[in-house]
Amino acid sequence: MPITWNRLARLAPLFAVMVAAGVEAAELNLKTPRDNLTALRRIQCTLKDGETQTWYWSGSVYSRVPGEPDRKVFAVEGMNIRQCGPSGDAKDGGFRIVTREIMLYQDPVTRQVLRTWDNPWTGKQVKVIHVANDPVNNRPGPTDREGRPFALPLVVNGDQWWYLSTVPLFYSNPLGGEYQDYVGGKYHATEMFHFFGDVKDLTNARLDSVPVSVAWVRLSDWLPWMMMGDRPGMLYFTAGGRKLARFDELSETLKAEIKASYPAWAGPPPLDDARPNETSWTYFKKQMPAPQ
Repeated sequence: MPITWNRLARLAPLFAVMVAAGVEAAELNLKTPRDNLTALRRIQCTLKDGETQTWYWSGSVYSRVPGEPDRKVFAVEGMNIRQCGPSGDAKDGGFRIVTREIMLYQDPVTRQVLRTWDNPWTGKQVKVIHVANDPVNNRPGPTDREGRPFALPLVVNGDQWWYLSTVPLFYSNPLGGEYQDYVGGKYHATEMFHFFGDVKDLTNARLDSVPVSVAWVRLSDWLPWMMMGDRPGMLYFTAGGRKLARFDELSETLKAEIKASYPAWAGPPPLDDARPNETSWTYFKKQMPAPQ
């Protein structure tokens, strides 16, 4: 997913689980940053260093153009594969999360993976550039960027917990030139993540990894490979997914694409991966160099 399930780990506040001894049930504790990080790590991956975790999601992409009805232009299907390990001396509970992610654009009716796409607005056939971000890494720590302890606004309703994070994005477009502040060219989008699960799992101290489901919404400009230029309009993505028990639970479509075209995505990056993060924009730039 250009998406990316790790932006949330960087930008959202955190919540805590107080682990009880023996077989006694653990109790939620929303006060200590160290327990916040323990809870976050159980949700995002697992407490076992180097153990692979896989996330999966599926959904649809719609267009919104002034003066016309919204259209379902693509189906999407994606995955993120990751592992976690200690960060620094890890005395403060900080950890490192290293991941790769893929999102495939599909025909909205047949769900066949698209190689080319007939643009209904321009009449041109274009090459489809799928999302293949490697790596998407992060180092969660006990404080946020302002130095405050993390504190997630966790909601508990009956036997369910959830939280919603909205992430506004507005920055210079990596595909633009040096005069973006003068002539425009900012990348403008919003991502909304809704994570939720069972309170019994969240408070079970014997679980190294917590089962989690996720809903994702993204509002964004046109994708660069659509070749829409400055035409008015936007896209909105909507998808749902979950953390899988194992890689083999991915769809046959994703497993086939990974085997054929993205073999590195069968496993996460190494824990000592020092490469800069990839985005859908930087990946597109590698796949489609600017015309000379």
